[in-house]
Amino acid sequence: MNFEFLNDPAGFGLSEGWLHIAFDSPYWHILLAGLLNTLKVGLPALLLSTLLGLVIGLGQLGSHPVLKGLCRGYVNLFRNIPLLLQLLAIYFAITQFLPIASAAWSIQDLVFLSKSGLAMPSFSEVPARGRFSIEGGWVLSPEYLAVLLALVVYTAAFIAEVVRAGVQAVKPGMRQGALALGLNPAQTTRYVVMPLALRVMVPSLSNQYLNLLKNASLGVAVGYPELVSVANTAINQSGKAVECVLIILVTYALLSAVAAGLMNVLNTRVNRGAL
Repeated sequence: MNFEFLNDPAGFGLSEGWLHIAFDSPYWHILLAGLLNTLKVGLPALLLSTLLGLVIGLGQLGSHPVLKGLCRGYVNLFRNIPLLLQLLAIYFAITQFLPIASAAWSIQDLVFLSKSGLAMPSFSEVPARGRFSIEGGWVLSPEYLAVLLALVVYTAAFIAEVVRAGVQAVKPGMRQGALALGLNPAQTTRYVVMPLALRVMVPSLSNQYLNLLKNASLGVAVGYPELVSVANTAINQSGKAVECVLIILVTYALLSAVAAGLMNVLNTRVNRGAL
C-alpha cells in the first residue's frame, strides 16, 4: 500500500460542501470535504430525528386514539421499509413533483423550494428568483435534502420506540408520587418521568445514532458527495482501491468511536446517583 497519491491532484471537483474544491485539489483535501459533507447531513439528521422521535414516542403514549393511531402507524410504516427505498422515493419525489427554479414555491420571497433545492437567506445575502435559477442565499441541494429527510424519518421511527419503552419503564408509583406532591402532568413528565426514562433510553439511543452516521453513506445512491461517494470517485481516478477503502473504514471507525464516547459520557451523567 502507498498513500503518497493523497498529495496528487485529484482531477475532479465537488458540487457542494464547506470546502472550496478545485480540479487541482489533492486527494486528501477532497476526502476531507467528503467527510465534512457526511457530518453536514449526519449531525442535523441526528438532532431532527431525536426531536421527531420524541414527539412520536410520547404521542404513542397519549390518550387520544387518533393521535396514538397516527404515531403507531408512522412507526410501523417507516421502520419496516428499507432506508435505501425511502431515500430513492424522497429523491425522485423532489426531482419529479417540485416545480422548476423559475416557478419555485416561495415564502415571502425569502425561502424558495424547487427541483434545484431549498434556498434560504444567508448571513450576507437573500436569495432571489432568477431567469433560470434561484440566485444567492444559502442553497441546500435536492440530493442533500433527500438524504437528510430519509435519515430523519427512518431513524425517528426507531427513536420513537426507544422513547416509548423508556417512559413505560418508569414505575407508575414515581408518577403517582409526583402528582401527589402537587406537580401537574406536564411538570411530572418533565421533572420526574423523562429524567428516569433517560437512564433506559440513552444506551439504545447510542445504537441509533451510530446507525444514523453509518447510514449517511447511502448518500452515494443519489449522488450526494459524502465520504463514500467521494472515495468511490477517487478510486476510479487513482486506481488506489485498497487504500481508499481503508481510509473509509478507519474514518467510520473513528466517527463511531467518538460518537460512542460522547454517548457514554451522557450515559454516565444521566445515571449519576442511580442505585
